Amino acid sequence: MSSEFGKLLRVSVFGQSHGKAIGVNIDGLPAGEAIDMDALNAFLDRRKPGKSRLSTQRREADAPIFLSGIEKGVTCGSPLCAMIENSDQHSSDYSELADNPRPSHADYTAWVKWGGQADMRGGGHFSGRLTAPLCIAGGIAKQILARRGVYVGAHLSSVGTENDSAFPLRPTAVLFDEVAAKPFPVLDDRAGERMQALILEARQNLDSVGGVIECAAVGIPAGLGDPMFDGIENRLAAALFGIPAVKGVEFGLGFGSARLHGSENNDPFTVENGQIVTETNRAGGILGGITTGMPITLRVAIKPTPSISQAQRTVSLSAKEPAELVIRGRHDPCIAHRAVPVVEAVTATVLLDLLLEGHHGTF
Repeated sequence: MSSEFGKLLRVSVFGQSHGKAIGVNIDGLPAGEAIDMDALNAFLDRRKPGKSRLSTQRREADAPIFLSGIEKGVTCGSPLCAMIENSDQHSSDYSELADNPRPSHADYTAWVKWGGQADMRGGGHFSGRLTAPLCIAGGIAKQILARRGVYVGAHLSSVGTENDSAFPLRPTAVLFDEVAAKPFPVLDDRAGERMQALILEARQNLDSVGGVIECAAVGIPAGLGDPMFDGIENRLAAALFGIPAVKGVEFGLGFGSARLHGSENNDPFTVENGQIVTETNRAGGILGGITTGMPITLRVAIKPTPSISQAQRTVSLSAKEPAELVIRGRHDPCIAHRAVPVVEAVTATVLLDLLLEGHHGTF
């Protein structure tokens, strides 16, 4: 199924943006894991809409309702199913889009694939709204990983041409928590102010802007993963590209390494406290698809929100002729800052799956 990922830990997302509810089914969670609901709700709150002028004004509680898999706050071994009821839909804003697909959105491709039968109100199953159930899975995965000394965190690396500082060579759980506690998830607050100004300028111009998210995972042991087609990068990239609006994923220096000589790009090995480590981490903690023991680092490119309020050129699907489209409704001038916890969630879920696989399903 296209809306599912994972091997031992199977995560399946369901629902549409303007349907009755959205949700997630998680099969393969280890039993006996206590879930801190306050911490999970705080994690979900980081991506919730309607909190400032920097995002859509759609207001949703995003409070998960657990249907199975948890008993008295502890996982019980059966598949965990949770849903989030939708309550603030303005479906009439999307009536025109049934015949006039939005440029750079999935309206057209969904119309072609399913013969016009797809529910595309609010983006339907392609909507960023579906990242809320991903955060349920990822928020739970983060709690389980933390008990094993594995921590995942992210920050907004850039918006448009404005850049944040990069994570240090060895980021810590404390640093991750500090960024997560901020209303705008950056390391350098002055850079964050410039990013926010750029987002508000795009909104004022009836436009949108994209961004890049940097994510890191620390505490992952060396030797996890496999070569070629089932490596750490492969598994992470496949899941990260499932996040709506993601157009690029790179690990370590990524495309930047192509501009260097080998002498500049190689990470020298050394020994530290009896452990083999590298002096730098341009490889992003992965060599040959297998973890080195250094922090895993990756970056995800988020495109500008396709739904902008400027007049755009499109077509009438019924008349097969050019048309002009002015999109109404409530839309994010930038998706990237709300996607920071989503990237953390997907990364944590994939890493938990890999760790379970390496330990034959148990820790």
